[in-house]
Formats: sequence, C-alpha cells, structure tokens
Amino acid sequence: MHSPDVAMRLLSFSPPRRTRHLGQNCDMKLTPAVYFQISPEIFNIFPKDMPYSRSQFKKCAVVGNGGILKKSKCGKEIDSADFVYRCNLPPISEKYVADVGMKTDVVTINPSIITERFQKLEKWRKPFYDVLQGYENASILLPAFYNTRNTDVSIRVKYVLDDFETQQSVYYFHPQYLINVSRFWLIQGVRAKRISSGLILVTAALELCDEVHLYGFWGFPMNPSGIFITHHYYDNVKPRPGFHAMPSEIFNFIHMHSKGILRVHTGMCS
Repeated sequence: MHSPDVAMRLLSFSPPRRTRHLGQNCDMKLTPAVYFQISPEIFNIFPKDMPYSRSQFKKCAVVGNGGILKKSKCGKEIDSADFVYRCNLPPISEKYVADVGMKTDVVTINPSIITERFQKLEKWRKPFYDVLQGYENASILLPAFYNTRNTDVSIRVKYVLDDFETQQSVYYFHPQYLINVSRFWLIQGVRAKRISSGLILVTAALELCDEVHLYGFWGFPMNPSGIFITHHYYDNVKPRPGFHAMPSEIFNFIHMHSKGILRVHTGMCS
C-alpha cells in the first residue's frame, strides 16, 4: 500500500465537465498570461463524470519506454496488472510483446508526436487511426491545455476518432493538475523545463491504484549490472538535452521504492 501523501497534494487528473465551465477562460499558467476560452463545442467533448476514482485499482503497471526493458521478459507480468499505463504511443507489436506486453488501458500522446509523425492530422488521418488500433480500447490522454501549441492538435484527436467511429475515449489533463504535479515534484528536487509524461502517469497511478509497479523507467546509459543499454527499448534516439530531468526522476522513484510506496522493476521478470 503506497503512502497517501502524494495523492492528497494533487488535483484529480481528469476533471468532469462541471469543473470546466462553458465560456470559462482556461488559464494556461505554464505559458503565462495565456487563456483559452471554452466554447460550447469544446465543452461538449469533456466527460460528464470522472472516469476514474481514487484507489479504484489494486495493481497497476506504469510502463516507460526505457531500453532497460529489452530482454526483460516482463510482458506477462505487465499484462497481469489490473490497469496498465503507457507513454507516448510506444510500439507494442509481436516484436516486443515478450518484454513489454500488450495490455493498455491508458496511453498518453505528446502533441509533438502528432505534429511530427502525423502532420498535425491535417491531411491523411488513417495512419494515425491505424496506430491507435494497436491499443484496442485504451483511453487516450493528452495535455491539450498545456500551452497554445497543443490545444488544436489535441482536440483534433477526438474528432479523428469520432470520424472513424471508434469506442476509444479521449481525455485531457486539467491544466491545474499539471501545474500541481510540476510544483510537487519540484519540491522533491526534480528541476526540469518540463517533467516527463512518465512522471505524470506515475503520479496519477499513485492516486488511483493500491499498488504501483514501474517498468522501463531508467535514465542512465547502463543498467544496474553495468551493461550499456539503448535509450528506448525500440530505438536509441536521445531526448532533447536540458528538457527533462530523467536521472532526478529515477532517483525519486528509487527512493519511493525503498519506502514501499511503489516498486521499480529493473531486472529480468520471472
């Protein structure tokens, strides 16, 4: 059982419509003095009720994309969790299933992925839809109101899924939640231009799950045994320097592991 300390300091991550009012100015505090007015059209895509509640799930797996997952054989263990989070549309094909599993309940999408891989969904939308079908009925989670660059393209995801009549739900982080999460982790020593999607998901999991298990979270070029590993389990593309503070995030996870708040998996799974 994790400590409630983290959860009690944060705002729930997926607010219902009543917390976002029609005509309200949505304060994008991460881009100062910028507001986005909630139109009737945008208001109608927000959920009427909270999709999740605190301590709703017993065992959750949050799957990062670190190269430490390669040859881990953790796929079955990940898929055995009651709820599985994944970050930023990672590949979960047969090539990787033994190490990372297939089950996905929530997957985040960084808007930059939509911009760079799918040309902002302004032309061919079928490739994006096809990628999402690999996650079956997983809910899609985006930071639509993080800053003005993210909003239009994130809202477009909902329209694409509606066009293809999929049953997948689309949710957006409340901007105040992202502010609260960033401030909380800053107090814990995570000093970064922007915290990672993985850290945000771990925070959400601590609110929603009795047990939180982390896989694929490792911010170093070597594993604990001193063997060099790729940055991701599927490629070796490095992140933009100075953007995230991955080592600091990992040190926090390891500290929480030592306190029994969550469990970090860094070795082979049985």
